[in-house]
Amino acid sequence: MKVFKRIIKGFLITVAILLVLLYVLDYDYIIKGVRVVYMTGHTTAFIDDYPHFDNRTIKTAETINEIPQHQYYNSILPSERLDSTHAALGTTSFLILKNDSVWHEYYAPGYDSLSRTNSFSMAKSIVTALLGKAIMDGHIKSLEQPVGDFFTEFSEGTAAQMTVGDLSSMASGLDWTEHYTSPFSITAKAYYDTDIREVMLDLDVIKTPGEAFEYLSGNTQLLGMVIEKATGKNLSSYLSESFWKPMGMSQDGLWQLDSEDSGMEKAYCCIASTARDFAKFGLLFQNGGNYGGQQLLPEAFTDKAIQPRFADSAMYGYGFWLSNHLDKKIFVMRGILGQYVISIPEENITIVRLGHQRSEFKDGKSFTRDFYIYLEEALNMLIDVT
Repeated sequence: MKVFKRIIKGFLITVAILLVLLYVLDYDYIIKGVRVVYMTGHTTAFIDDYPHFDNRTIKTAETINEIPQHQYYNSILPSERLDSTHAALGTTSFLILKNDSVWHEYYAPGYDSLSRTNSFSMAKSIVTALLGKAIMDGHIKSLEQPVGDFFTEFSEGTAAQMTVGDLSSMASGLDWTEHYTSPFSITAKAYYDTDIREVMLDLDVIKTPGEAFEYLSGNTQLLGMVIEKATGKNLSSYLSESFWKPMGMSQDGLWQLDSEDSGMEKAYCCIASTARDFAKFGLLFQNGGNYGGQQLLPEAFTDKAIQPRFADSAMYGYGFWLSNHLDKKIFVMRGILGQYVISIPEENITIVRLGHQRSEFKDGKSFTRDFYIYLEEALNMLIDVT
């Protein structure tokens, strides 16, 4: 018994020392990460994690603008390849829209058209939409406006060259390492820390801005802070009045906050919404900023966003991933674990996939293998549809 007591005492002392070290070394956010992830039976962030965080509501309008059903709704069965991919990777929602109408719709057991799941980095495309709206509304001058105009921390030296367009196009030069598995990475800190503004304003610019693409979630977080400061509104409120209400979303969205006290949205990720409502952002950019007869964004802005900024990094524009698979011009909202809104303007097709996992990256490609399966099988299903 004495030996057992000594073991328990030693364990508790060790835990206490570790907790003190985490606080002293500014890694106390890891405690929250352990509670949210491992104590819920997961090993990483997951699509249904939003109830474990503080959230701000993105209010929708009283009148809902439902996406219409196509006349051939669910008339074609998915292929065995598509079904097996859904099963293997835990697809929760899969939609195909043709001519701005829902042509095919699938939900896994436990999910339906009103189920909200985490957007993850698909939110980056939505923040770029907010940037376009802030420029349209006159809150931000242009893509070329310096970030230093809003935050003096970035108004001197190399940092003074950084523009809001650099943030949207992933060319800021910020000192940020995009790492999703290490609990000590700045990406993990941004996800679980309680004051993300402080984290961002402590960053340095270590590369010349505007010269090359480098995917960093910190870019979008800082861009969100710029939009917040420029408009004088929190991101959820500005998103509500700019898009959620005008597009008649099916229900309120939820945007994760760093904490209730700080109240800063995780701009680079974490909008909980439905497959149909995410699809509307694909339709918005596919239709040149027009939705339901309302010009919500300038067509010049939406066209620019879905074009490569850098010739040697043709896989990214401003807030959107890009692909030329099957010789088609494709732009994509993309989030980790395989969240996609895939738009093919020349075919007037939008594909939405939400789910628990994605596959490995295809050799030499900027997308994982599942992306190509969803795209190819959706097009095969639509082969005889005009």
